[in-house]
Amino acid sequence: MASKKMEKYNLILDAALKVIAENGYHNAQVSRIAKEAGVADGTIYLYFKNKEDILISLFQKKLGDLVGQFHSSINETDSADEALRKICEIHYTMLEQNVDLAFVTQIELRQSSLELRKEIGLVVKTYIELIEKVLRQGIEEGIFRANLDVKLTRLLVFGSMDEVVTSWLIAGRKYSLAAQVEKTVEFFIQGLKA
Repeated sequence: MASKKMEKYNLILDAALKVIAENGYHNAQVSRIAKEAGVADGTIYLYFKNKEDILISLFQKKLGDLVGQFHSSINETDSADEALRKICEIHYTMLEQNVDLAFVTQIELRQSSLELRKEIGLVVKTYIELIEKVLRQGIEEGIFRANLDVKLTRLLVFGSMDEVVTSWLIAGRKYSLAAQVEKTVEFFIQGLKA
């Protein structure tokens, strides 16, 4: 995509994130997204097929950015337990800093249709595969148990972080999400240790 088109594409996605977070997915009208982005309603359809396509693209972009941060961060770590800490730290910190993204990923996704959740699940798969890679690395390093059920454990790790973020939102964000990193990682490591 040319840089001007990419700018507008990102502008629409940012507007969609804000509108969906404020109004909920079902009440987020394409016309509201267009107004928030400062574009004509018809312009939206030059970039996206429909509102579902906007939401899927939003997840692809934002989660893609997040997974990109994970990859570059864990490449700088020396061990699997440190890589797991980095994943948790980035997950909590990024969602605490972007409350709209937290609301959309934690609350709105769960209210979407099964078909839409399946599409978004394909995007989440790369994140879960990254967690699996870190778990396998930990087994190879002898830090994590050799008999670990990696397929189940990757879901438990992801699901635990996911639930911590959801609870933080439901509680009204009365405490720091990022401050939960150490306790979360300590819990994971105790269960994973060799």
